[in-house]
Amino acid sequence: MKYGKYYLVALAVILIDQAVKLIVHYNMEMGLPGEIHLIGDWLKLHYTLNPGMAFGVELGSDYGKLILTLFRLVAMFGIGYYLSYLVKHHAPKGLVWCIALILGGAIGNLVDSTFYGVWFDNAPYGATTPWFHGQVIDMFYVDIWEGIVPNWIPIFGGKPMSLWPIFNVADSAIFIGVLLILFNQKRFFGHHEEPKHKIAEQQGL
Repeated sequence: MKYGKYYLVALAVILIDQAVKLIVHYNMEMGLPGEIHLIGDWLKLHYTLNPGMAFGVELGSDYGKLILTLFRLVAMFGIGYYLSYLVKHHAPKGLVWCIALILGGAIGNLVDSTFYGVWFDNAPYGATTPWFHGQVIDMFYVDIWEGIVPNWIPIFGGKPMSLWPIFNVADSAIFIGVLLILFNQKRFFGHHEEPKHKIAEQQGL
């Protein structure tokens, strides 16, 4: 179980993520008609499809989605290897747990991108093939703010804007993992010098 417990966490994230997505897909209408208010107007369940990266950012060209999916595939193997490397080299357990969360989230969204275009026929119109062109299912809608930006704010002043991230379980796992790493950088990556007497002993002095 030296490595297993961390990969099990990643697997748990994948299974929960996919279970929630399947429940949403088969039991909710897409968009506003199927929206469910959980906490007032602030937190809702809202079935939507994300054709690109976080916040709907897309890569240009006909092969943009394919490139993104292949990048996610390479990243999955890279993160998986990094996880085993950390365990082998006795990295702080907190860091390894965070990487396990990120790995699970990355694979969760990769499943959507790779297979949902075929399983759910949700590939964008005009896609060269449904394989590797699936759209990611998002459902957690945090309605933070929507309105007109004050005129005194440079660039965006006077323009209508909305801050309403829509995400899924996989996104949450990645976000939590990255956030914990950022908040614990010194603890996870700090290098402590060995006492001088230990260095002397190692050198035979």
